[in-house]
Amino acid sequence: MSGTQHLLFELGSEELPPKTLLRLSNALLANITQGLEQAGLTFSAYKAYAAPRRLAVFIENLATTQADISVEKRGPAIQAAFSADGKPSKAAEGFAASCGTTVDQLQRLKTDKGEWLSFTQQEKGQPTVNLLPGIIQQSIANLPIAKRMRWGSFTTEFVRPVHWAVLLFGNDIVDTEILGLKTGRESRGHRFHAPQAITVTAPEHYAQILLEQGRVIADFEQRKAIIDSAAQKAAQAVDGIAHIEADLLEEVAALNEWPVPITGSFDPRFLILPAEVLITTMQANQKYFPVKSTSGELRPYFITFSNIESTNPQSIKAGNERVIVPRLSDAEFFWKQDRKQSLEQYTEKLDTIVFQQQLGTLADKTRRITALAGHIANLLQADVTAVKRAAQLSKADLMTNMVGEFGNLQGTMGRYYAKADQESEAVAVALEEYYYPKQSGGELPSQITGQILAIADKLDTLTGIFSAGLIPTGDKDPYALRRASIGILRIIIEKQLKLNIVELIDFALDQFTHSFDKSIVSTQVVDFVFDRLKGYCLDQGYTADEFDAVISVHPAEPLDFVLRLAAVKNFRQLVEAESLASANKRIRNILKKSTTAPAEIIGQLQDSQELQLQQQAEQVAEAIRPLLEKRDYQAALNVLAQLKVAVDAFFDHVMVNCDDLVLRANRLALLSMLSELFLQIADISKLQD
Repeated sequence: MSGTQHLLFELGSEELPPKTLLRLSNALLANITQGLEQAGLTFSAYKAYAAPRRLAVFIENLATTQADISVEKRGPAIQAAFSADGKPSKAAEGFAASCGTTVDQLQRLKTDKGEWLSFTQQEKGQPTVNLLPGIIQQSIANLPIAKRMRWGSFTTEFVRPVHWAVLLFGNDIVDTEILGLKTGRESRGHRFHAPQAITVTAPEHYAQILLEQGRVIADFEQRKAIIDSAAQKAAQAVDGIAHIEADLLEEVAALNEWPVPITGSFDPRFLILPAEVLITTMQANQKYFPVKSTSGELRPYFITFSNIESTNPQSIKAGNERVIVPRLSDAEFFWKQDRKQSLEQYTEKLDTIVFQQQLGTLADKTRRITALAGHIANLLQADVTAVKRAAQLSKADLMTNMVGEFGNLQGTMGRYYAKADQESEAVAVALEEYYYPKQSGGELPSQITGQILAIADKLDTLTGIFSAGLIPTGDKDPYALRRASIGILRIIIEKQLKLNIVELIDFALDQFTHSFDKSIVSTQVVDFVFDRLKGYCLDQGYTADEFDAVISVHPAEPLDFVLRLAAVKNFRQLVEAESLASANKRIRNILKKSTTAPAEIIGQLQDSQELQLQQQAEQVAEAIRPLLEKRDYQAALNVLAQLKVAVDAFFDHVMVNCDDLVLRANRLALLSMLSELFLQIADISKLQD
């Protein structure tokens, strides 16, 4: 049995791109562990390290050799391997020679398809140290680097110039070349605090050696935690709470090997600006953490991190305070300039911005959204005036200076400018919330005006891009139509809006003036939306066959769809479900083969079992009618489950396709009635056992 040793690989470079550092680290770890597994090398644990100037992977208890394996080779079939008198053929002798043995040493392999000559030999596993160079090199080559660069006289390529490579297996160096560098055991510490070479004695000591000798915290998650805690502690010192967003926390962790907090301040006069403007300015431009009061109001402080423990931190503090003044002054200027006009006046510029060549300008899009939003408001009996007003102003803030500088503030500035113009609260809130949800699983619009506007805007984009022939393919979706579809569905379902998505798609397509085949595009968009609905439902814990059962009856309202879906999921837990699902499959098969089933029973049935089933079916039909009107599909299916005994008795004792054609027709009509009872909710014949 082979032994095990720890593995360490570290690649040192110039400062890596902070926004992709973690992705590169995770990919390197995944590539190396996958390579080891494919080579049949076992290990007990693994860990990635990532800092501005290094990517590293530690593998614990990695097998020192591959396991020996048995390789079975199949030769010619027995009938081709021997002549009638039992002498080996040339094929048999050739196969034996290729295996380095004689015919009499070969085995016979018997299968249900015949018998062949075979030979089994043991292949000895290779030492891990021989396999590691190839695994590491391939892992680096497969990293998700959009643009690689060359440096110096090297022909190798990487995201940044590399300067050292550590590769240790146990206490020994794996002697190879990585990106043009000879591997060794010498790492580097902090660029300023410990620039000298640092010897890594063993893989398991790597992180501790860098910490103690190199002033480098190599563990990315540990640095994040240190930065988070230090920022909060620094904010507490000025009676505040650090406003820390996950993306910025990761970026700051990727920028610092030895993070040291610095608290700065700015002129309180800037606090008259919207908090989102100040936060965006500090976060996007300077990578600062803003400070808020315990009640959530912004305070005139920020927390930044220096990658060095300075002997003069006041100088760093003063430098950052100087830098932020022009940034905040610019924001103040934009705010004052934008306020010189009303939000409505900015709509006049929308005709100058093309949304999409075939779909016209932002002004054209605004007109379509206004019509669609008004239509939806009428359907939901919402405030049509407020909805249309919000739609008319929805793109206006895109023309402002502030949004031109900070694109992520679109919608947010619309809300502020609308409030400043004395627009209604419903309109102002809608102008921000119609961009919701901004990411997968994100917050939805809180009010009906914003919900309607969000649906209208997303649906206009979805139908418009499809009508222009720009249908998403593979992973290419430049207009984010998948996200738009999920957003529409989530708003309708989770906000419980009774809207027919097929009808809305039809209405939206009517707003376009360019040439396209409406029937084809409508089908494409409907299919696209319901494909997204399937993904949404599967994510909610429903199964594919439950979804198929509901989509088979073509509900056009997403909310109604999920109500049916929930009822089907509950129904299949009933003891009667399996039998009734099987019976429905049988009924559907019988009806498919028949072309003579009348729409209703036109004569007298005769057997007690079919008479009993007819009576119960009529009673159940009457009982579920009010339940269906209330969309209480779960209760309706519970009532339908009561038919199990009568259905089972019918199939046990009644011959449907009897010789009496009238009786046969009536029995088929009875089955058709039964099928239709269930199909008012879902096709339960789609449920799998």
